[in-house]
Amino acid sequence: MKIHTFYILALLSVISQQVHSTGFRQNYAQQQPINVLSPDAKYEFRFTLTNGKPTYSLQFDNQPIVLPSLLGIKAGIDWSDDVALGDVLTSQADSIWHPVYGERSTIRDYYASCEIELRKGGSRLFLDVRTYNEGVAFRYRFSGNSYLRIDDELTEFVMPAQTMAYFTPRAQTPYQLLPLTDWPTESDRPLLLRLSNNDYVCLAEAAVSDYVRTKFALSSIQKNTILTSMYGPVEDIAPFATPWRVIMCGHRAADILQHNDLILNLNPPCEIKDTSWIKPGKAMREVSLNTERAKSLVDFAVKHNIQYIHFDAGWYGHEYDRSSDATTVTVDPKRNPQFNPLNLPEVISYAKSKGIGVFLYVNQRALQQQLRQLLPLYKSWGIAGIKFGFVHVGSYAWTRWMHEAVRMCADYQLMVDIHDEYRPTGFSRTYPNLLTQEGIRGNEEFPDATHNVTLPFTRFVAGAADYTICYYSQDFDRLAKGLPIDPADTRRILRTTPAHQLALSVVYYSPLQFMYWYDSPLKSQDEPEMKFFDDVHTVWDDTRILDGEVGKHITTARRHGKEWFVGAITGNMPREHDISLSFLQPGVEYKAEIYTDGDPSIPTRTKVKVQTMNVSSQDTLHFRLKPSGGVAIRLIPTNESI
Repeated sequence: MKIHTFYILALLSVISQQVHSTGFRQNYAQQQPINVLSPDAKYEFRFTLTNGKPTYSLQFDNQPIVLPSLLGIKAGIDWSDDVALGDVLTSQADSIWHPVYGERSTIRDYYASCEIELRKGGSRLFLDVRTYNEGVAFRYRFSGNSYLRIDDELTEFVMPAQTMAYFTPRAQTPYQLLPLTDWPTESDRPLLLRLSNNDYVCLAEAAVSDYVRTKFALSSIQKNTILTSMYGPVEDIAPFATPWRVIMCGHRAADILQHNDLILNLNPPCEIKDTSWIKPGKAMREVSLNTERAKSLVDFAVKHNIQYIHFDAGWYGHEYDRSSDATTVTVDPKRNPQFNPLNLPEVISYAKSKGIGVFLYVNQRALQQQLRQLLPLYKSWGIAGIKFGFVHVGSYAWTRWMHEAVRMCADYQLMVDIHDEYRPTGFSRTYPNLLTQEGIRGNEEFPDATHNVTLPFTRFVAGAADYTICYYSQDFDRLAKGLPIDPADTRRILRTTPAHQLALSVVYYSPLQFMYWYDSPLKSQDEPEMKFFDDVHTVWDDTRILDGEVGKHITTARRHGKEWFVGAITGNMPREHDISLSFLQPGVEYKAEIYTDGDPSIPTRTKVKVQTMNVSSQDTLHFRLKPSGGVAIRLIPTNESI
């Protein structure tokens, strides 16, 4: 029986608050495979150099996941051919770290690693490989101090026959389940794949801050082969490392989402020494650009436990106009046709007196022109954060600019929300003032429920998303008659039920969670179920993905302190749905506050049924979820034993 070095190392490792790392330099023959096992031995990454071509393959639970696939990168030298093997250094690491905020308050960073030196002429390239229990990651690393131009990355992913992909061309487009043939264009990332045996694979990336956006394309010459497609060239000076290419596997799609801390682990630790000013919370936007209505929004925020108000586009002029000056309060008449005055300092002062923070929207056009002026100015105004609007996130120059802007915001203790096509790759670990980002087809575009139940297994693997939860933009006539939501309705109304929207605040993770996106505090009423939005948190001590199928349903449980919150949503079809409460602490009784879609007899516009009962870890709750529906639950311990 062959015993792998990494398996032995994994068995010898122990959990510790300190990093334990041991390195071994080994000699391998040019044709000898190099195997790297995860600590639990479920993942096996195999590197092979055959006739000068570097390739890899991957197994998960003894099943082939990635078939032999080419490695390589073009940076003056083509590193995909005529390559020789140099030194190989193996090691392991095991540590515990605590994020400033997150889906969990404790994260384990536990992996085996291998540094493979490749040589060509007098040049060297390193392939860094890490195998975690949660997935596998690898990157290319250049040593020295010379100028570097990367023109192409040649990494391939050869998948088993009959693999299907959840394809989406951009960050804010719908998903299609397609075979690995005839894609209309490149697919955005992360890319979820379903194998013929119904196992799942996710291709993702981590630590993209000084690089370009990389999407996935199909090979035109090799079947079932996915290629990395760079937006354009990268120019820098060595030493330099590319982003991590990440492969995560699961027998259920929910297994991959449960392990998305892997993306954070592949990023550097926090660079901000004092993080006390970084405060996640709920937010609601202000669109009237009017002093009195803005104050009424502050009052609404206080009443409903919302921590921030956000001034959307138009407060400093027309956002697309290069002459608009984001150092001034010059309301765009298109946004405020009555020319009602906006006294922003007065609103900020009023909000502060009530314990409410203020975010400002600024288009990237103004940020690029005025960033160095804006940051000290906004700090002096007492602004809590900035939402970057209409960002460009493809080229090397703009990707570097974006992340440098987040670093500069940290210098002035300003939090950030990046909108439009930007998708996270774990930078919030290093600079946690980047609370959230869009990069998602959210409620601004009124997606249907099947799309909403696809997002957790695709987009949310990458990290937090600002989905902009709505509530009152409903077809109240259909709700009053007890009719299902029509997913084909083209009106600008929600295509999901009220309980579905309530549950999204738990299912979807965002440290800055926008609530009531299309709603006005002057029009909103105090329906009883609004209490759930009042009570729900935006960051958590523990998260469990209890169950789920892509496009069909998902159930998520999250703990904040001693309380648990549960959200379950279904797609466009109804569902008989059970939720086991076995995740609760045994022997403790909890009060369950349950919010479900009710019937026409309920005397509210939203027809949400609110009920309470006592439950324990031995209970299973049964629900009949309506089409496009959901259920939201708050669980509060009723004794002091925990």
